[in-house]
Amino acid sequence: MSTLPQPLSTDRSELLRRLAEPVQYDIAIVGGGATGLGVALDAAVRGLRVVLIDSHDFAEGTSSRSTKLVHGGVRYLAQGNIALVREALHERTLLLQNAPYLAQPLPFVMPTYHWWEKPFYGAGLKMYDLLAGRAGLGSTQLLSREQTLEQLPTLLSLGLKGGVKYWDGQFNDARLALVLARTAALQGALLVNYCRATELAYENSKVAGLVCEDQLTGQTLHVRARCVVNATGVWVDELRQKDGAAVPGRSDGVTPAIVAPSQGVHMVVNREFLDSNVALMVPKTADGRVLFAVPWLGKVILGTTDTPRHDLAREPLPFAEEIDFILRESARYLRRAPLRSDVKSVWVGLRPLVKTTKDEGNNTKALSREHTILVSRSGLVTVTGGKWTTYRAMAEDVLAKCAQVNLIPASRSGVTKNLCLMGVGEPPALIRPIFEAPGWHSYGLEQDFIRSLPGATDEMCPGLTEGMVRFAARYEYAVTAEDVLARRARLLFLDARLASDLAASVGKILQEETGYDPQIDDFKILADQYLLKYDKNL
Repeated sequence: MSTLPQPLSTDRSELLRRLAEPVQYDIAIVGGGATGLGVALDAAVRGLRVVLIDSHDFAEGTSSRSTKLVHGGVRYLAQGNIALVREALHERTLLLQNAPYLAQPLPFVMPTYHWWEKPFYGAGLKMYDLLAGRAGLGSTQLLSREQTLEQLPTLLSLGLKGGVKYWDGQFNDARLALVLARTAALQGALLVNYCRATELAYENSKVAGLVCEDQLTGQTLHVRARCVVNATGVWVDELRQKDGAAVPGRSDGVTPAIVAPSQGVHMVVNREFLDSNVALMVPKTADGRVLFAVPWLGKVILGTTDTPRHDLAREPLPFAEEIDFILRESARYLRRAPLRSDVKSVWVGLRPLVKTTKDEGNNTKALSREHTILVSRSGLVTVTGGKWTTYRAMAEDVLAKCAQVNLIPASRSGVTKNLCLMGVGEPPALIRPIFEAPGWHSYGLEQDFIRSLPGATDEMCPGLTEGMVRFAARYEYAVTAEDVLARRARLLFLDARLASDLAASVGKILQEETGYDPQIDDFKILADQYLLKYDKNL
């Protein structure tokens, strides 16, 4: 029987004190989303001296706004991208193995309304099974009309011929990001959120570190590093352009952008609209997109869209046509059509799709979901693209590239393949399905520790206690009400009105714990946006 390590304190004054020390890091990572955190963990496990900073909270951007699926990519199989699907299926297995309380198998049913759909999609999904091999989560099944309705009792039955059942996974994205951060810290990495990289530092025209500004105190800090990795997702071009302007080499002085952002919108409604522990997947909607209805944390996620954007807003708004699209397409498949008044929360994420030289970014469905790694003349390493499922493989690729160009020493890969993350241990935690409402199951084996904190049994709402808020402040880097209610407890994504109502109570505890402004008013404005209150046209 193994014993869980004591949680490490994330006291911000101590983190900043360490960041201010004159340390020579092996690798400095800018960006605390899935990719950056994966690199930090892999590098730390290899024994490298690692620092990671993020201008906002960890996973505040794209990495907390996914469809919550751990998948091989059925869509990519249809595109013939066999290598990407095979890698993702392998990584899916590792993720479910290394964080079983945060990532679990989930069955999907694809309803069929034409005679040819069942054999056509069934054959494709059987190929999915073959590619997964021993990593498969369950066999694809062809379902009769009656079996399909047993799996999805709220499915519209008019014209239904049958269905195809297959398996993928789902997870709690933002909580997984926090667990990656905390596991990396346990391995010796220093991670600081709300600390912005304002400039790159150079020696002999080579990147040698960062100039940072703490966003809460205004303190300027200097970080020395042999290797700097730009892992800022859709925002990677900002740092790349600063690097291009600082180092001579381009005749026109312009660094071309490599990211074409695509917007994905998700809507949350009550569980009654699906009333199943099985997800609904429609492979081709009226305009050729994919529609999901996924049970998650006691609610149902409807989505998603794939709409080009030409700005990089931190909190992008859904377009009216995207809201209409999700509601309209949901009504084509669910017996009871969700209305705008049924929506509990809407969130929008920007995907960092990688441009090709011939694409100006207007057709985001055609752009690459695979990750891209570039090394500039100055040695700045940039990584973008990819998806949550392959975060670990992406990290290995980044470190291999860094070693190839002699920025870090070469070392053995595969060190995180069987690395259990924080909250996992022996005996196994009481695993509860992720489609259940939030609660103690979100903390794995750390539940007992949290129950020892003040207010552990004082429930603020179902699934959230005062002790959990204190744990977030002391051991999970939380500073603001948004940090807790959006990414630690996930309430903003599940019920924005309830999250807004709790902001003052949560903020009071946070201020008591950290001494920082919990930014309650800002959070309430954000919650209104998630409730579609910002525009009467929506």
